[in-house]
Amino acid sequence: MKFYLLILLGATLFFSSCRRDKITRSVTPYELDIPSHFPDMPIPSDNPMTVEGVELGRKLFYDEQLSRDNSISCASCHSPEVAFSDPNQFSEGIDGQIGERNSMALINLGWQTSFFWDGRAQTLEDQILEPVTNPIEMDQSWSTTVAKLSQSVEYNNDFYTVFGVEEFDSTHVAKAIAQFLRTMISGSSKYDVMYKYQNSLPLSAEEQAIWDDISVEEWAGMDIFFSLSGGDCLHCHDGALAQVNTFSNNGLDATFDDPGRMLVTGNPNHEGQFKVPTLRNIEFTAPYMHDGRFSSLMEVVNHYSSGIVESPTIDPMIEFASQGGVQLDPQEKELLITFLKTFTDYSFVNNPDFQDPNE
Repeated sequence: MKFYLLILLGATLFFSSCRRDKITRSVTPYELDIPSHFPDMPIPSDNPMTVEGVELGRKLFYDEQLSRDNSISCASCHSPEVAFSDPNQFSEGIDGQIGERNSMALINLGWQTSFFWDGRAQTLEDQILEPVTNPIEMDQSWSTTVAKLSQSVEYNNDFYTVFGVEEFDSTHVAKAIAQFLRTMISGSSKYDVMYKYQNSLPLSAEEQAIWDDISVEEWAGMDIFFSLSGGDCLHCHDGALAQVNTFSNNGLDATFDDPGRMLVTGNPNHEGQFKVPTLRNIEFTAPYMHDGRFSSLMEVVNHYSSGIVESPTIDPMIEFASQGGVQLDPQEKELLITFLKTFTDYSFVNNPDFQDPNE
């Protein structure tokens, strides 16, 4: 008799965990606020943007239930205060385990064509699936994750509303978070106004006010940044997005403890190559490089000025590698750093739509 009662109790718990309210499904298309000087964002046909999907993704992004001991969320390693990066050299995962690469900033991901430092994920949805099961990050199976989330009537309602499913799975979680991440667009910095001005694009009244506030030093730093005989930074950081979707060995080492892109492709010509990161909000996203070895912008500038190390796979666009770098003088370094701070976008960092919905 006790055996049958246990079965009945188990069944009751199972069905109660999967319950949802009787609701009529209705979604609202989400209109992305894409800056006028940006290209259109490609949206996957199987994951259209909706207001409800974005909000569900935001809740999931901040939900610690995605980790084995309910202690870590996506935001734990991608904090809004530091432009959705991690101020630590390496992020701390479950049980105090430490990762091996610096956490990348989550900015303008909708235009990216590969993800992670080594580019092992080809879509944003695929990228989201990995940290949950990674043993040194969240360390939780997706079946357990879904079971935990399914205990919530609110989540069951949300997934039904957004995706029309009675029972959701890992792909629905990834799609919802991807929708949220695609809204995280940064395009309202001084650099954007400078870019538009130099490309004869019209400025709004607000942008005109920003343009009036741009200093002589910031313009001079921009000249150094884009000069082939100056900073020579344009090969990897150009255009409206100020980022090129490519991988580069930027002269950090002669030999590589971390092979980078070669781990994915198996091609020895890719050894030491890592994804070119965004410069957006770089003022907030220290430490820098894939291994977080540089703690300040001056250290980064010093590296490109005189710290370049040659190796067989070094990026050929680093044209002054043979002399250790571009050899900037102290004033040029300061001007270049002044320009790098024009990528700061306070409206992005402080956007309430990107913050924890529970606060």
